[in-house]
Amino acid sequence: MKSNDVQANPTTDPDRLMNEKEAAEVLCYSVRALQNWRSRGGGPKFIKVSARSVRYRRRDLLDWIDAHTVTSTSQPI
Repeated sequence: MKSNDVQANPTTDPDRLMNEKEAAEVLCYSVRALQNWRSRGGGPKFIKVSARSVRYRRRDLLDWIDAHTVTSTSQPI
């Protein structure tokens, strides 16, 4: 990816930090699902900015999607 591409469309920047709502939209899940994953494990990596604030890096969301992509129902997750 060229640096011009990131500047032209910052939403495609893989290092862009997203809030819970934006991350949930990318994954097509609810904010509550993300919150559950954070406390129980199993969700995408996140960045804890403060005690009450988290962010998700776009690249981590895409990596999580890739890790959960399967080609058959018999394939383990």
